[in-house]
Amino acid sequence: MKKTLLAEFTAREGAQDEVARLIGDYALKVCEEEGNLAFDVYTKAAAPRAFWIFEVYRDEDAFQAHLNAPYGGPFNAALVPLIEEDASVLTFLNPLATNP
Repeated sequence: MKKTLLAEFTAREGAQDEVARLIGDYALKVCEEEGNLAFDVYTKAAAPRAFWIFEVYRDEDAFQAHLNAPYGGPFNAALVPLIEEDASVLTFLNPLATNP
């Protein structure tokens, strides 16, 4: 079963460009992971400091491999001082229907 989640965080005032650069570099690495099916980064139109990342992994094993990737820790360490939350807020999603 696919592992799907939404990661959310808000860049601190003045840190939006640095957060966008960090997440852009990180996204390039995540998208190369064998089990990654989607890693789509958005900002909220009405609040451009609010970042939303829609992530899909092939299965739980692929998600665990993502969590254990060597670049994840350094990314999170660089991100945390730039965002309002203590860490990304993760919401795990279950599908109601699947696309063909």
